[in-house]
Amino acid sequence: MEIDILDFIEQCRDLAKQALGKHAGEPASGGFARWIHVVLHCFRVEDGHSYRETPNRLKYMAEVRDTLDLDRGDLPDHTTIYKSFDRLKMWAWRALLRGNAQQHPQSGHAALDSTFFDRRRASSYFRQRAGRTIQTLKVTTLTDVESLAVLDVHITARWKHDTKTGPQVVRRNADDLQSVAADNGFQDWHTECEIAAHDVEYLVHYRGSSAKAAANNALNRANGYSQR
Repeated sequence: MEIDILDFIEQCRDLAKQALGKHAGEPASGGFARWIHVVLHCFRVEDGHSYRETPNRLKYMAEVRDTLDLDRGDLPDHTTIYKSFDRLKMWAWRALLRGNAQQHPQSGHAALDSTFFDRRRASSYFRQRAGRTIQTLKVTTLTDVESLAVLDVHITARWKHDTKTGPQVVRRNADDLQSVAADNGFQDWHTECEIAAHDVEYLVHYRGSSAKAAANNALNRANGYSQR
């Protein structure tokens, strides 16, 4: 077994316990502690295994089992792991992401961006059984411009406008931010006022070619920010 996998598991364990706090030891799906499920999903994604392969791999990885406080004969079934992924709330993953980002130096200057993820790769039969007909998710990220650490993620299936999700993401992280840069999809005066109320400088690219837009965009470029 490669030592970097063990290091990864140990880091995930520490971060999961930190992120979940008093809820870390609470039993989740199958009676296993909540932090164990979080680490199992991190391990599964990092190594690229399916749900079914994950417990089989653990049978031959004694060091990882010891780190997770699991016995070889008492490993969670693959269906248990699968169900726990759906049951873990978004706040748990967000707290884990935040804990991971804190391992990197943070400049206080971040960038907002949004993109779409297509879920069509999941079979239509599975989506119908699960009652999930939505094919595309909208994801808004807040990224430190120096370390490139992702500070926060907002995922929605309802495709709210950027001017609605942007302030929400900034508000959650305002205490650690000095400035936020964004493209013109995040620009309207309501958003600017809300972010300014948190004492965060908002470097947003204005639409159009009016004198105000030209002056604002020129000032942003002088401060080292362009739309790209």
